[in-house]
Amino acid sequence: MGRLGLAFKILFSGETAQKVLSALSDSTEKLPAPEPAPAPEPEPEKPARSEAVTLLAALQRDARFVDFVNEPIDGYSDAQVGAAVREVHKGCKDVIDRMFGLSAVVDQAEGSTVSVEDAASSKYRLTGSVSQSSGAASGELMHHGWQASRCDVPEWTGDEAGIHVVVPAEIQVT
Repeated sequence: MGRLGLAFKILFSGETAQKVLSALSDSTEKLPAPEPAPAPEPEPEKPARSEAVTLLAALQRDARFVDFVNEPIDGYSDAQVGAAVREVHKGCKDVIDRMFGLSAVVDQAEGSTVSVEDAASSKYRLTGSVSQSSGAASGELMHHGWQASRCDVPEWTGDEAGIHVVVPAEIQVT
């Protein structure tokens, strides 16, 4: 007898339905309770690295910034230092442009007269004869300031041992 036939027999015959019900209840009493499935292991947390270290690593990789700053330059001529600065400057600018998209806070020439509506805004730092009011102010633009249009510091994918490594030691195997 197929499953469909058995289903109809259970549906239309009370005696068969009782037999099946009795067989099912007897079998469930004899079976041990299933053991609960073990809880899945939580994924280990990925080590976190400061974005500052990632930025410093990018400046080192693209501009050799850390090497340049840590190199004693007393023994070099101004021409030698200047030549090195050109490369470091270009590399650092490329990294900063790529990651932050900097632009001037005030788009006027330094030395020009600037008026600000809200002198208490964190976009401005007033110096000189500053009154305590937080209203409008005007004065000479000493520095145009910088603001970032984005912050695209790459996500670090290393392991725990490399959290604080700016650049790994390079070893040439012979």
